[in-house]
Amino acid sequence: MEIVVRIRDAHGPLALFLLDACGEVLSLATIESGRVDLRAALPGVATLTKAAWVQLAQADKPLGPPIVVQPILEPPPVRTMRDMRSGTTSPYTKVIGWGSEMLDAADPRIKEESVKWIAGDPPVLSGYRTYTEMDALIRTDHGEIRVALSPDEAPSTVWNFRTLIREGFYDNGGFHRVVPVDRKGHPFVIQGGDPTQTGNGGPGYALALEPSTLAHDYGVISMARADEPHSAGSQFFFALGREGCARLDGQYCAFGYAVLGNRVIDSIAATPIADVAEGRPVTIPRILTIRLIEAPARMPGIDRRQDRVKPTDRAGQTSPETR
Repeated sequence: MEIVVRIRDAHGPLALFLLDACGEVLSLATIESGRVDLRAALPGVATLTKAAWVQLAQADKPLGPPIVVQPILEPPPVRTMRDMRSGTTSPYTKVIGWGSEMLDAADPRIKEESVKWIAGDPPVLSGYRTYTEMDALIRTDHGEIRVALSPDEAPSTVWNFRTLIREGFYDNGGFHRVVPVDRKGHPFVIQGGDPTQTGNGGPGYALALEPSTLAHDYGVISMARADEPHSAGSQFFFALGREGCARLDGQYCAFGYAVLGNRVIDSIAATPIADVAEGRPVTIPRILTIRLIEAPARMPGIDRRQDRVKPTDRAGQTSPETR
């Protein structure tokens, strides 16, 4: 099973790095320009269980954006149970595990449920998806938000988002749901991606929930869905704070994070609300376009998650470490 790329003429030897999301080197090769089989040149590719990045460099200088190498594997079966939302009498479907793994092994109810689980089939490698890494640039009438995507956490969700962007699906849309704080007063979410701007629209298909472990911190982008776990499609939301959004971990699929645009996120979150119960803004913040733009190079030791945005302070000023 080859993964072939063609490298244009270059003077002298080239370095090829296989990197994980933290910038750890999984494999390293010295190559010449021309036809290169990534799987043969970088042994670490054959053992990948999630997406990684291939970066070309010469004399410690990166050449172009990285290539994402994603092994195509079916996710483990999702495990669920019926539960009640905290502080309410509203029932919902709670995700409690994936395959044989429990999300909270200390919960006796989950332990009891796990005894009933039937083992799924072992994952089968169907091949590899390779593509140039791109960021998503969301242009709104409040400004721009730049999003780094996480195919290592949610490969199919990222691919779906990229596909919808390329099709222009999100253009002339908006953030139809703005919930600046939850019932406990903690910052919560801003939500968009519905072409009807009613909260009920989508792309006409359902997307399977993936077991992303990306925490719902401020600026993290995640897929909105209905009660059924495999019901996401096009709608997404940005988390506004850890206190309000920690309960979403494992329940919703986080697939990227903002690296620029904290003031824009906060500006949208401050939009006047007409219907607090529904989070319906008086004037829906507009999404003008979403475009894919070239991502920066990845080199050993570079962890892009360190570039995640932080919220502005209460006075609206940006702290020195905020982007």
